[in-house]
Amino acid sequence: MTAIQPPPDPDHSHRIRSRLVLRTASRAKLHVLRRDATPTHTPPPGRTTQYRIHHDPCASQPSEILHISATETLISLFLPLAVPTQARLSSFVGALALGDLVKSTLGPKGMNKILHSTSTGEITVTNDGATILKSIALDNPAAKILVNISKVQDDEVGDGTTSVTVLAAELLREAEKLVTLQRVHPQTVIEGFRIASKSALEALEKSAVDHGKDPVAFREDLIAIAKTTLSSKVLAADKDYFAELAVSAVLRLKGSTDLEHIQIIKKQGGKLTDSYLDEGFILDKKIGVNCPHKIENAKILIANTPMDTDKIKIFGARVKVDSTGKLAELERAEREKMKAKVAKIKASGVTCFVNRQLIYNYPESLFAEAGIMSIEHADFEGVERLALVTGGEIASTFDNPSGVKLGKCGTIEEIMIGEDKVRTRSHRAAASFVCSAHTYLCICSLQLIKFSGVAAGEACTVVLRGATSQMVEEADRSLHDALSVLSQTVKETRTTLGGGCAEMIMAIAVDEKAKKTEGKKALAVESFARALRQMPTILADNAGYDSSDLVAKLRAAHYEGRSDAGLDMDRGIVGSMKECGVTESYKLKRQVVLSASEAAEMILRVDDILRAAPRRREGGH
Repeated sequence: MTAIQPPPDPDHSHRIRSRLVLRTASRAKLHVLRRDATPTHTPPPGRTTQYRIHHDPCASQPSEILHISATETLISLFLPLAVPTQARLSSFVGALALGDLVKSTLGPKGMNKILHSTSTGEITVTNDGATILKSIALDNPAAKILVNISKVQDDEVGDGTTSVTVLAAELLREAEKLVTLQRVHPQTVIEGFRIASKSALEALEKSAVDHGKDPVAFREDLIAIAKTTLSSKVLAADKDYFAELAVSAVLRLKGSTDLEHIQIIKKQGGKLTDSYLDEGFILDKKIGVNCPHKIENAKILIANTPMDTDKIKIFGARVKVDSTGKLAELERAEREKMKAKVAKIKASGVTCFVNRQLIYNYPESLFAEAGIMSIEHADFEGVERLALVTGGEIASTFDNPSGVKLGKCGTIEEIMIGEDKVRTRSHRAAASFVCSAHTYLCICSLQLIKFSGVAAGEACTVVLRGATSQMVEEADRSLHDALSVLSQTVKETRTTLGGGCAEMIMAIAVDEKAKKTEGKKALAVESFARALRQMPTILADNAGYDSSDLVAKLRAAHYEGRSDAGLDMDRGIVGSMKECGVTESYKLKRQVVLSASEAAEMILRVDDILRAAPRRREGGH
């Protein structure tokens, strides 16, 4: 805390109740302090009065002298803040706080956050920006805007959620300096940011490389992108293994971005490298009692309706009968009805029946006698995905089973992963990711149902293993990010270099643009470049390196013409990102710059924060 004490002067004494906005040198936070200032004399126009700022004895900063002009500057500082300024400062504080919260998770050396739900007691350990931002409670509108852009980034690209939040916060940090300290109008800052953003995106596009027409080189690009994405995740130690797995799964999609064809099954037990990619579809359920455990050329009826929809509920109901024999007749009638229903299903040519609802013992025994495999109580996502990959429809009634389109697949069989030393063949589906059969010795026995040779040939399943549920969940999030980025890269094949290389290329281009920009807009353009340079600075800080030295060397390397120079986070030096294989998706980088600049512009336009009245319901409801 700081206090302002003017030098004593007995000639004049009056008190001004004021609000003074100070920026301390030790923190980049905005502090609004209310203090009593007692100017003891009025200097002539053009002169200055000295105010000594006494710092807290515990603070590391020495006392400073604040020189304030006796005319307009003094009046503007000591007048109460206008409403637009208050709203803007509130927005800045909220956005900067959110950026500071997640920036420690950025990069391959980023830290994790523990998210503890006070209502359920659930624990989540993650460094995924989207997961963190979705889990925290916010009441600052500007912070909520940054959360929204991170969601858009997650939906559009699948990764870069932390980067877009941090870059937007850094842009607002620079804008706040211009608006508060240099008195640049927000509209001027916005115009400068637009000029800088356009220049940065042009430089990024020029630096992008496209190997889309060379399958071998493009596959290497995809593996490098997957490794870069996984470097900051829990899978970093096994990034080579999971990069191959992710690329193999995405290439099976044959250019599609529909990740619904890639199923991820999470099973606690074993270690991360026990995870594998398998062809077709795997359902996490068990086959019915006494039913066949393997079927060739299967025809599958998929349903989401209970088998006893038309059953008369006897238990709990009042039934008037003359004898117990008539009650038994009711039971026999129900069984005959169920037998007729099973006969209808059998007549449609079904060899496998999958129901999201319960099948019950009696119809299950009828299916077993007919040689039909029955699977009950399948989860909703599993039923939907099974219908997608087998080309079938989901029946909602058993009135006309023959009118429902059946799913088809080559083989249905039960597989096991468990401690009984069961050999589970992992075909590792893609042509470029073929390995021999592997034996898994895991903690618990797991039974799964595998559908091979499905109608959608691109369908595949990833079985994730891990020691704890938190480990498996974080591995799922990490792999999903990699799959999302890779699927977008297959569509937009251009790539760029990571490790702060792309940001430095854009920053240098923006600096050059600032030299050609007139007026105060040039200050905003320069601020945009400084915000871009903050990204490699944060990467170095999170790794424990000297960020000032590294970023200065990185900037010098780019000015010397080393356009592939970036931060080698393993050795803490400036190296070639091409040689290190640090590659990122061009679409991801482009979306980060676009979203961050648009969010900063939106917040800069704020001049008031209004609390909306509760919505009134019409008609007295």
